[in-house]
Amino acid sequence: MSAGESDSESDMGEGMVEVEEFPETPYVHSPEEEFGAAGEQVEELPEEHKSLIWFLVKQVRPGMDLSKVVLPTFILEPRSFLDKLADSYYHADLLSKAVLEDDPFTRMKTVVQWYLSGFYKKPKGLKKPYNPILGETFRCYWQHENGSRTFYIAEQVSHHPPISVFYVTNRQDGFCISCSILAKSKFYGNSTSAILEGVATLTLLPRGESYTLTVPYAHCKGILMGTLSMELGGKVSVECENTGYKTELEFKLKPFLGGNEYINIVTGKLKLGKETLASINGHWDGEIRIKDSRTGEDSVLFNPTTEVRAQRLKRFTVPMESQGTNESERLWQHVAAAIRRDDQVGATEEKTALEEAQRISAKERKATCTEWIPGLFQQDLVTGQYHYKYADLRPWDPRNDLRQYESNYRIQTKTRHQAPMVRTASVVSSDPLSILQVESRGSLRKTRALTAGVLKSRKISSNTSTPDLIDPNSDSSHSNDAHDSGLSNTRVIQSLDDINRKLEEHSKKLSKLQLDMDKIYWAPKNQGGSALGGFVSPTTLRGIAFGVLALLLQIFIAWYLTKRSLAAAAGSGSGGAGSTGSQ
Repeated sequence: MSAGESDSESDMGEGMVEVEEFPETPYVHSPEEEFGAAGEQVEELPEEHKSLIWFLVKQVRPGMDLSKVVLPTFILEPRSFLDKLADSYYHADLLSKAVLEDDPFTRMKTVVQWYLSGFYKKPKGLKKPYNPILGETFRCYWQHENGSRTFYIAEQVSHHPPISVFYVTNRQDGFCISCSILAKSKFYGNSTSAILEGVATLTLLPRGESYTLTVPYAHCKGILMGTLSMELGGKVSVECENTGYKTELEFKLKPFLGGNEYINIVTGKLKLGKETLASINGHWDGEIRIKDSRTGEDSVLFNPTTEVRAQRLKRFTVPMESQGTNESERLWQHVAAAIRRDDQVGATEEKTALEEAQRISAKERKATCTEWIPGLFQQDLVTGQYHYKYADLRPWDPRNDLRQYESNYRIQTKTRHQAPMVRTASVVSSDPLSILQVESRGSLRKTRALTAGVLKSRKISSNTSTPDLIDPNSDSSHSNDAHDSGLSNTRVIQSLDDINRKLEEHSKKLSKLQLDMDKIYWAPKNQGGSALGGFVSPTTLRGIAFGVLALLLQIFIAWYLTKRSLAAAAGSGSGGAGSTGSQ
């Protein structure tokens, strides 16, 4: 081997430096979980609890939304809803497997297998997680056998309406998930339903495929009469527009005269276009089978046997001493402790204190006209979905990427060399208004920088070109050129100042337009639409469209004037230089 080659390899070895931009958050293994029994989920309430239920029922009416009703603590599961949403990822290794499948039919089947794996874990008894407070966060990760990690980041971005968002990522295995959920609950007399409106988007990064998923609702009956029970219901779908494959599932409620064999039934079809390729049947908390329509082959799609449960990925969470004040476990620790020791009075007092603090904060924001801004997620104005601010959607590079880690809610990648980061705004968001706003702000920054440069050059010129330093024997044309150049600079500065003011006005208008669109998008039903994606009148749409076009036109005019001013200044400068050279 030559000395040159040796030096080259030595340089390459020295260049392979592990880069870690932020200190890693400490995590510890979570304690073992408790599982409710398979089959019908029922609970017998003591008489004192039944009397409290009757007291609450008197305050509501059928069809009423229960999101603002304060529920008794004896029906609460000692953890937050943000934590509850993470139950679907104990078998995230199935998504790692789906990424590796070359056949789109098999990929869809594996994705559905993972989807159904998130339902069999149930709490003991009929319990409901806490409603997260505004700004509450939760984070954790699951360790895979190959050393990769699936990270989960969640935040409560709105309280009225209650919107929870989360982001899941495992770049090393090639998948990520983004979801915004609006939680609703309806009271029907002897029953109530918890409805989760929203769509989760699963992306297989190396495949460039996106799957949209919806979730069933939870139905609780026997509130006033009969045995209190809970089951899942509704029609959901798992769809990939890139490949055309779609799975339609239906979670069926137990019929009035049905036996135990009709409990927790799920059925479905895996389709390509209008053709049904496979049928799905089973119990969502037990064995689920899939039958290929072409070959007739019948096989187990998912079954949470003892062996399968033993293969659940280990979850790691942040220890209490390393958590922030708004993290779920730390926030609800006193409520959870009271519930675990069966101290309902203490749990109610602690829960009331948290809710009262939230009401006080809301009043203070209203009094100061302060808008709540989420810390970890940004909203897309077109879709209404929230996207994680620090998302990295690059496919995994085994030559450079070492592993993912989390620091202060930022999911980073430890690399051998520095690599550019692809952020959410450039990949996920397709919102033209947000792009326009970013571009206008970027233009404003560039214009200010250019103005500062011109002012700096003028200041330097004024400091160095003092009367004592002027050569009395110099040609008068030089002073004329300097005078013309000064006038040109003055005109450019004036034009840039005008453009600065216009761009600032545009930014304010865009911000106001964004707030107006948010109000329209989240308009309540009694104003003519649903709470999520409400109806917008044609007049309003035309007004928004004309407003956007007007802003685009103004920005184009400002850009054109800047271009002309700069061109004129450049022409004046080159003209003066030419005349000087000829002399």
